[in-house]
Amino acid sequence: MANLGLMITLITVLICLSSSFTKSSKGIKIDLPKSLNLTLLTNPSTISAASQDFGNITTVTPSGVICPSSSSDISRLLHYAANEKTTFQVAARGQGHSLNGQASVSGGVVVNMTCLADDVVVSKDKKYADVAAGTLWVDVLKKTAEEGVSPVSWTDYLHISVGGTLSNGGIGGQVFRNGPLISNVLELDVITGKGEMLTCSPKLNSELFYGVLGGLGQFGIITRARIVLDHAPKRAKWFRMLYSDFTAFTKDQERLISMANDIGVDYLEGQIFMSNGVVDTSFFPPSDQSKVTDLVKKHGIIYVLETAKYYDDPNLPIIREVVDKLKQSLSYLPGFISMHDVSYFDFLNRVQVEENKLRSLGLWEVPHPWLNLYVPKSRILDFHNGVVKDILLKQKTASGLALLYPTNRNKWDNRMSAMIPEIDEDVIYVIGLLQSATPQTLPEMESVNAKIIRFCKDSGIKIKQYLMRYTRKEDWIEHFGSKWNDFSKRKELFDPKKLLSPGQDIF
Repeated sequence: MANLGLMITLITVLICLSSSFTKSSKGIKIDLPKSLNLTLLTNPSTISAASQDFGNITTVTPSGVICPSSSSDISRLLHYAANEKTTFQVAARGQGHSLNGQASVSGGVVVNMTCLADDVVVSKDKKYADVAAGTLWVDVLKKTAEEGVSPVSWTDYLHISVGGTLSNGGIGGQVFRNGPLISNVLELDVITGKGEMLTCSPKLNSELFYGVLGGLGQFGIITRARIVLDHAPKRAKWFRMLYSDFTAFTKDQERLISMANDIGVDYLEGQIFMSNGVVDTSFFPPSDQSKVTDLVKKHGIIYVLETAKYYDDPNLPIIREVVDKLKQSLSYLPGFISMHDVSYFDFLNRVQVEENKLRSLGLWEVPHPWLNLYVPKSRILDFHNGVVKDILLKQKTASGLALLYPTNRNKWDNRMSAMIPEIDEDVIYVIGLLQSATPQTLPEMESVNAKIIRFCKDSGIKIKQYLMRYTRKEDWIEHFGSKWNDFSKRKELFDPKKLLSPGQDIF
């Protein structure tokens, strides 16, 4: 989860930068037999790259890295590890977009999944694409769009791997309409912790299929995914509207995600501007930018409803109808609506533009103490008052994005490992507190995150975390709730020696 205001926030707040620093683990020497025909890379630059991740908080040092030329390479590695008396653990790594070392392994072997980023193969009927797990979503978009189709759900950031995303869930502004990315998979090729190469789907090896989707890499390494496709629109009409009233903001968000498909929007998210942070006004015309800043100063908090409607050139009358409906039916602050017309690709790839700018300024590889939560609709006002007003707004500085938007929980398949709040409600809210830190400010930000979690627990708000890493088994048991027994059984069934993804710290 990322967004466009990240650049301005980081440039303003980050002064003193360094590489990841929190903890380091020394690996053990691993000698793979020649019969495996695998090269274990142990040069310092490769080890260093595999020891750190996007979070830039934790360093976890493996003994080596393999760059597989085929799925069978991974199968041989895991089969060998599973049958040796003195064994080692294995972590699959795509782009390393984890936050706390989940994609690495202390003293074990990292499998560089980007080595298996093959071409995207679109089916003849254009209803699905077969994609290698190491492929980036942006490349899936490019290849499928050439055929006039594309996946139907997306994360905000496309430069992450297919396999890594499906191992977590994959959420973004399209979830309310088409579900998370894991809800749009027809079939998988998976290599279990025993080295078995299995194809799975809802009807074939279904226990593995549902376990792997959102399973945090615990049951197998995804090597291929069959992704649902639909028509690829050409354009996106992209809107942002400002609110000073939280109830009006959430009411309009919930209304938009419930609108009929023939006129409803295709993307919806929300941001929070706070007076103790940097306000990104770049989306609005220059004549309005100072007014937006003044609004935030006046109210302390301003809410940004962000939405988009996809379309093709012949459908312009429908777009005009959508624009009119938004203007007439929503309760945003009068005059504070701005819209852009962009290509479908540019809209979906919008965060990459900001990443490039940050990288050019040396402001990308910094600590990211992100906190991502799901909050029940019935408690979102309590969360807002207790967290946004009483914790975040009282920080000395807010150093990142705060995202808040609703989604329909019926778009999630409860048979999958991924967790959302176990409640009897139709709507849940996605919260993304995407802060960026310096080594000096990291402890404070981590303390704020802990305070937020403590507030939710003390207040009885049944949250679930996303992209989390717990260090106590009881926390994982609480996280998986009613799914824990099945989760544990699947671990024993598919990875009995507990070789896979030890960075998650579950078993």
